[in-house]
Amino acid sequence: MASTASHVSFLPPVLTFCGAAVIAVPVFRFIGLSAVLGYLAAGIIIGPSVLGLVGDPQTITTVAELGVVLLLFIIGLELKLSHLWSMKRDIFGLGFAQLAVTALCLGGAALAIGFGSKAAFVTGISVALSATAIALQMLGERNDLQTPYGQRSFAILLFQDLSVVPILAILPLLASGMAVEQGSAFDRLIAAGETIAAIAAVVLVGRYGLNPFFRILARTGSREVMTASALLVVLGAALLMQEAGLSMAMGAFLAGLLLAESNFRHQLEADIEPFRGMLLGLFFMSVGMSIDLALVREQWVLLTLAAPVVILGKTALITILSRFFGATWREGLRSGTLLCTAGEFAFVLLPVATGAGLMPQNEAQLVTALAAITMLLGPIFSSLVEKALQSRPDIADHADMDELLGQEGELSSRVLVIGFGRFGQIVNQVLLAQNINATVIDKNVERVRDAARFGLKIFYGDGTRLDVLRAAGAEKAEMICVCTDEPDTIEKIADIIHENFPNARSFVRAFDRIHAVKLLKIGVDYQLRETFESAIVFGRSALEELGVEAETAASAAQDVRKRDIARLFLQKEIGAMGGAELVVGAKIAPEPLTSPTGKAKALSPETRDILGEGAL
Repeated sequence: MASTASHVSFLPPVLTFCGAAVIAVPVFRFIGLSAVLGYLAAGIIIGPSVLGLVGDPQTITTVAELGVVLLLFIIGLELKLSHLWSMKRDIFGLGFAQLAVTALCLGGAALAIGFGSKAAFVTGISVALSATAIALQMLGERNDLQTPYGQRSFAILLFQDLSVVPILAILPLLASGMAVEQGSAFDRLIAAGETIAAIAAVVLVGRYGLNPFFRILARTGSREVMTASALLVVLGAALLMQEAGLSMAMGAFLAGLLLAESNFRHQLEADIEPFRGMLLGLFFMSVGMSIDLALVREQWVLLTLAAPVVILGKTALITILSRFFGATWREGLRSGTLLCTAGEFAFVLLPVATGAGLMPQNEAQLVTALAAITMLLGPIFSSLVEKALQSRPDIADHADMDELLGQEGELSSRVLVIGFGRFGQIVNQVLLAQNINATVIDKNVERVRDAARFGLKIFYGDGTRLDVLRAAGAEKAEMICVCTDEPDTIEKIADIIHENFPNARSFVRAFDRIHAVKLLKIGVDYQLRETFESAIVFGRSALEELGVEAETAASAAQDVRKRDIARLFLQKEIGAMGGAELVVGAKIAPEPLTSPTGKAKALSPETRDILGEGAL
């Protein structure tokens, strides 16, 4: 049996990573820089080059790469196949041009400083690739992924990720003295067949199997099972793609893309998000730990010159190429600064090239240090340029954003409706009558199916979870309507809205008078008891049927409505002042709004007994 010490041996590095993150990231955010820089700086400090609190960064990197995998899954969830197809010009046109031109220029520079031709080729390709994790993290922090420049930047990153597989296949062929075996052609054919079969398997399962799978699990009502199933899908697709010779990140992206149309996408995103955030931060810290400060000191002159050349050179090339593909100079510059760093795949390609004998170890270490330094300095450069651009807003950018808001369903939802029961369905009918398409959240599978007949944007998810509300667009909504039927749940959601989404007006369904007073204390913008208005209308119609003139009946109903509202707000204020009847645990008794004209009459012995009148 393992000793107690062996069980806790993993705790020191975990505590080291957590402590470094909670210190460095807030400091960098406080001074207006990206959280990515905080993680990188923390990695440098705790790494072997400074404090040496973590001795083997490579082991950490293996685990931390899962953060990139989960990041690509979430990005896939936010895209649709139709939208991805509409980006084909940017993916295969701009993406290919960026990689080819940048690799050619950087490879030529490496050749000029004395690298061999094969080493120069590897250097050019490795540094031409950009840091997917850093770029997407910064786009997420700026909320710019759906902007025109964000979409072009993502298209370039997607092509780079797609190109990694053929690049890894090319590197062994460049190795000097490599003999081509007789069965190599057949082996390559088998490998290609396995790759195609793996992709087909992911597509078929994702297309026909995942929605029924999640629907069955959703009926269990277990949040933990849904979280475990989300991780199972992501990591399973990633592992299958890796076994087929593709990257894990591409497998996760493909799985996310196939679930982009699913009703469960927001719940999946909310379940995966915490793991993605932690592991991605760990990945950035592992990059910081990989920087060899001794080598930097030894080659400081070359690295001091090379790092700015790479950053400025890639920025200029991407800006110009983006302009050729229809971007404005401003958009091109934003893409250029975002993608000016070397990428995480440099740490994959360089060891492969070294092992194949394409470049000596010392040159590979130098390029690795250069890549890590650009990943450290690039976000600083991008943040400074972004601040300069923000100080001079461009009208064209706002026009592009307005156009995008009209095209993207997520961003164009002005109203978020939580709950699609009887009450929520009627609310949506009224909104649809004025062509207002709300986004609906419900965790009942049958209601999700019912909403499909309305043509609504509805997603399976728990409306009491802050991460689900954010994923569904609560931060962009003008109004959030809470239409669920459980008082405790309604209060919890109202509290979350009040604390986290102050710009959204809160329209909330109340159960009864006591519940309405509680909601008013929370600070909702509008509340309505679920049976109040229907009872008012019912009573008005009863008066009319009894012979009261319609105008008089309407006046009576309006008088009751006004009196009720006045008393409701009075009860709220009395409660705030410490009124006894509104103390926690006390009950608000129903009271007449109009003074009774006579004494109540009990018409049966049982009733008289209840009212305490005794026997006649």
